[in-house]
Amino acid sequence: MYDAIVVGAGAAGLQCALVLGSAIKAPYAADKRIGIIMHQKASHLQSALLNNVLGVASQTSGKDILASGKDQLTTNYPHVEQIASQKVIALQGEAGSYTITTNKGTYRSKIVVIALGYTDVFSIKGLMNLVEPHALSPKEKNRIQLKNTQHKVKEGLYVAGTLAGWRSQFAIAAGSGAQVATDILTEWNNGKHTKVHDKITS
Repeated sequence: MYDAIVVGAGAAGLQCALVLGSAIKAPYAADKRIGIIMHQKASHLQSALLNNVLGVASQTSGKDILASGKDQLTTNYPHVEQIASQKVIALQGEAGSYTITTNKGTYRSKIVVIALGYTDVFSIKGLMNLVEPHALSPKEKNRIQLKNTQHKVKEGLYVAGTLAGWRSQFAIAAGSGAQVATDILTEWNNGKHTKVHDKITS
C-alpha cells in the first residue's frame, strides 16, 4: 500500500513527486511510501523548447527536462519509487484504498494524483464520467479536463496540470503539481498548511 501515487511524469507529475519527496525530513512525511508511474510518452514537453522559464537555461528542450527531472528525483529523493514503462488503464476505490491497474500490474494507494496530458485519448476506466471539455483551450482542439475543485476530484483523488484545467505552459503545469503536493502534505500534517523549502546554511 502506497500513501501516494502520482500518475504521469510530465511537468506536473514530476514536480508533484519532487515536492512530496522533499518532505522526507518532516515527521509527518518521514514514513510515507510514495510512487510515480512514469508513463508520459504523449507529454507535450517532448517537442518543447523552454526559453521563457525562470531558472531554466535558454535552448533547453522539454525532452531534456523530462530526462533530467527523473535523474533529479532519483538523486535527491531515491525513496520515491519510480514505476517505469507502465500505462494506467483503470482506477477504482475511495480515499484510503484506491486500486490502480496498469498494463503490467496492480497497485494500491491511499491517495492518487492524475497528472496526465489533456488530450482526448485519455481512457482510464473509472474516470471517464469525470471528463469534460477543457475550459481554457479552443474547442476545435478537443482538449479535456477532469472535473475538480482546486485540484481535488474527490477525497484522496487529485488532478494536476493541464488535465486539471490549466493552460499548457510549463511553469503553470509544474506549479499545479507543486500545489497538489503541498495539499497532500497539508493533509498528512493534520490539516496544518504546509510547504517545503530547503535553505542555504552557513
